[in-house]
Amino acid sequence: MVKRSFIVAIISLLCLLPGITAAGELRAVTFLPQWLPQAQFAGYYVAYEKGFYRKHGIDMKLLKGGPDFPAAEMLSKNRTDFTSMFLSEAIQQRDKKIHLVNIGQLMQRSGFILVTKKGSGISKPSDLQDKKVSMWPNFQAQPQAFFRKYGIEVKSVSQGATVNLFLRGGVDAASAMWYNEYHTIINSGINEDELTTFFFDQYGLNFPEDGIYVLKETYERDRELCCKFVKASLAGWKYAFENLDEATDIVMKYIKDAHAGGNRVHQRWMLARMKDLMQPVDPKVPIGALNPKDYNTVAGELQKSGLIQTIPPFGEFYAPCLE
Repeated sequence: MVKRSFIVAIISLLCLLPGITAAGELRAVTFLPQWLPQAQFAGYYVAYEKGFYRKHGIDMKLLKGGPDFPAAEMLSKNRTDFTSMFLSEAIQQRDKKIHLVNIGQLMQRSGFILVTKKGSGISKPSDLQDKKVSMWPNFQAQPQAFFRKYGIEVKSVSQGATVNLFLRGGVDAASAMWYNEYHTIINSGINEDELTTFFFDQYGLNFPEDGIYVLKETYERDRELCCKFVKASLAGWKYAFENLDEATDIVMKYIKDAHAGGNRVHQRWMLARMKDLMQPVDPKVPIGALNPKDYNTVAGELQKSGLIQTIPPFGEFYAPCLE
């Protein structure tokens, strides 16, 4: 009788512990951030570390992202269940017959900007005419749409992983993410009031970046699981924004484990900017929802650039999980 009571007590205690779920209730899934560890993915790390995925019945395994593990390829070959990806990239991959769907659009504003030094005399779009502008080879659709809108011809220069060419005066303008390279520029000794920035979203070209993607067949097979993943991820982001220092600590742990390089000050900046960029532009479109207007803007510009042949219907590309 004593032995039986002891066993019952142990089972009762285990049921009360947070994060403890019967093995059969946890669904194993994998998630691939599209790049190396940094605060751009803080919400996912936080959701994992705080047990939010487990609370939603998910046993989530974080995979290594980066240039050696392209998100679309990993998804299409079923090497990951979920991944993050830029909206423009995802639309292009859909046009290549990779049947992915967006189940959560986290970033609501584009963080992509062009940066110039005020000393160059560039203060408005037309001033970029015939200037040297460095651009990332795989992310030219947005700046090219900007140039097309204002009838500008620029001298395109390939931009690598750094902004050193811009800092040394090799180009008149450089591509930058507000949450990343822009901070590198102002940390190099250039004051913000010495720079002119062109935020593409302020010129009617909002290409919101990071969203959560799965294969269409995955969504159709288990919509509930997909939506639980989105909700747990959003909970992680919410916690990260309410606890910036703790979230930065978590990010730094992942950076260290991956030997990726990065400092706390930069990651803290990145996390704060992610918070800015994830805030709804339209109060009717909450964080996690894809705005049809943004989708049509991005898809339309990609088609004008010849990067896609057809625009997938919004209802086929976006599979909402916030209803």
